[in-house]
Amino acid sequence: MDQVRVAVIGLGMGFSHARTLAAGRIAGGKLSAICDLNPAKQEEAKATLPSDVKIWNDADALIASGEIDAVIIATPHYAHPQVAIKCLSHGLHVLIEKPAGVYTKQVREMNLAAASSGKVFSIMYNQRCNPLYKKLRELIADGELGEIRRMNWIVTNWYRSQSYYDSGGWRATWGGEGGGVLINQSPHQLDLWQWTTGMMPKRIRAFCSFGKYRNIEVEDDVTAYAEYENGATAVFITTTGEAPGTNRYEVTGDRGKIVIEDGKLTFWRLRVPEPEFNQQYTGGFGEPECWKCDVPISGDNPQHSGIIQNFMDAIRQGTPLIAPGEEGIHGLTLSNAMHLSTWTDHWVDLPLDEDLYYELLQERIAQSSSQKTVREVGPVDMSKTFGTY
Repeated sequence: MDQVRVAVIGLGMGFSHARTLAAGRIAGGKLSAICDLNPAKQEEAKATLPSDVKIWNDADALIASGEIDAVIIATPHYAHPQVAIKCLSHGLHVLIEKPAGVYTKQVREMNLAAASSGKVFSIMYNQRCNPLYKKLRELIADGELGEIRRMNWIVTNWYRSQSYYDSGGWRATWGGEGGGVLINQSPHQLDLWQWTTGMMPKRIRAFCSFGKYRNIEVEDDVTAYAEYENGATAVFITTTGEAPGTNRYEVTGDRGKIVIEDGKLTFWRLRVPEPEFNQQYTGGFGEPECWKCDVPISGDNPQHSGIIQNFMDAIRQGTPLIAPGEEGIHGLTLSNAMHLSTWTDHWVDLPLDEDLYYELLQERIAQSSSQKTVREVGPVDMSKTFGTY
């Protein structure tokens, strides 16, 4: 395929992707269509995008039109799996925005549809393009850090004011977004947490506060503790209510410690692995010799355009995906587990009880103040649900 005809559905975050394609910044990709229910967004698209880009307000009709080869889905969270399954069933390649969905049960259905479709399926985990996290993943995979013992991620630089939440009736509601800081702001960190280490926990205990700092119904402050099969532990802390915020990711192994903070990767490398030192040392007080290494990071960070280009290359040339869509379920599993642990006031074992999570989520959706509630996943008129996000 010389050129992939791409449509963008949802012109909130999707407008940026549409402009990237329209500007010719993606080799092998052409923006052929956009779809949004909001007339104002349609007019903005007409005024700012090339005249040959067809504007639709009916997602079903666009998907079935035969005029496109691939779709970038930037709809509200609940609709990601629904639209993706519809697109895949019509033989279209799919790139979804994060998160993969709101709950793993619906995402699992999407993954099954993608696996049987034979089409390219990717997710917008653009932070996987960041050379800092790529280097961390490489160092861990190569054994430089040894066996992982502890992970700590404090990501509290997601400050959001009350006016931000008041800007849309769907924001920070169970019916509109399906969660708060975990589902909206932190999906990238939840993905990177498991992607860089190659590990998923065996159980999680979390403490989510709902509307702690803002007048919202979902979580805006989270502290979670996770345990792993090899004995490693992790703490994940995030909030939208603190200023100034911190973003510090620390991974400790038996060969040292790696910290990513302020755009730098620092490796405190032990000259002798801790278990070996402990076995041999007889001097009482003492610790292994440690070298502070500022690891050079090379390469650019193409962010969203890097994922879109990779998506095009996978369609045209079979290039391996940076972020396969099926992997979106991992980070979502972590956020679902944190919600479930808080709702039940108990540990949650992984794999989690997806039916219980769905049941308890539905209870919250039924009481949600959202003006754009999606109560069930099932047959719906997509032209009336997939508007501006």
